[in-house]
Amino acid sequence: MSSHDNSVRDVIIIGSGPAGYTAAIYAARANLKPMLLEGMQPGGQLTITTDVENYPGYPEGVMGPKMMEDFKAQATRFGTEILFEQVTKVDFSKRPFTLTTDFNEFKANAIIVCTGASAKLLGLESETRLMGHGVSACATCDGAFYKQKSVMVVGGGDTAMEEANFLTRHASKVTVVHRRDTFRASKIMYDRARANPKIEWLLNKEPLEMLTGANGKLNRVKLRDTKSGELAEVPTDGLFVAIGHKPNTEIFKDVLDMDETGYLKVHNGTYTSIEGVFAAGDVADKVYRQAVTAAGMGCMAAIDVERWLERQGAH
Repeated sequence: MSSHDNSVRDVIIIGSGPAGYTAAIYAARANLKPMLLEGMQPGGQLTITTDVENYPGYPEGVMGPKMMEDFKAQATRFGTEILFEQVTKVDFSKRPFTLTTDFNEFKANAIIVCTGASAKLLGLESETRLMGHGVSACATCDGAFYKQKSVMVVGGGDTAMEEANFLTRHASKVTVVHRRDTFRASKIMYDRARANPKIEWLLNKEPLEMLTGANGKLNRVKLRDTKSGELAEVPTDGLFVAIGHKPNTEIFKDVLDMDETGYLKVHNGTYTSIEGVFAAGDVADKVYRQAVTAAGMGCMAAIDVERWLERQGAH
């Protein structure tokens, strides 16, 4: 394993969504010469989002990937070193901390964890097998493939309502499948979906299996009625899973304190359970999970790091 260079950084940022890039902008301007490791999905969840209309400063709205390019350009402008590397292992037992990637080892006095969250899946064998062949976890990535077709969205939260509304731009019919008849979604999102004439509803139903036609592509879904147990096969051209997110914290298991769902616990702003390790964005926020709150938290983390390093006499 080659080491990138043996120097110990002031701070390394893990992850490259709004939290990571904002942390980098602030850390770079504080002259901490940050390094940012982008991970497998540079730009994070926003790269699979089309229109962002609620981020201040973009009155006309902005495409998610374009917005992340802007963030990245700003981080680079102030001297952040950005590498396309995925962290596979961390050693936080002693300082400087060590991060291991597929190709390198990196050391830093402080770490900001901005690894974000990923879409949850139903966990069905047929779902995995048909991912990309009629099954998707991202309406904004794949919606355009379903022009004038009929699709299903599974879920009952804001994600599901948002995806259902978005899919009506392409599909002729969108059916929301939800295992209950009450919804976690916010009233505004739910009302918007209910008012959309292209959206139909199958409530108290859960998918058991995705079935294919002769061409190997999804053409129907086996649904179970959660009240009567009755089974039915319902035809559809596509199925979108929109059942929420799980934080990307596997590599921090048994290392950093997390709640029962895997979100990192932070206190006094962005401090984690290990002194010198900070966390920002969706990896530590299951309440708001917005680009703007992630960016705000990234700013907080960089300021926390700068002050903490100063107290250590390390900067």
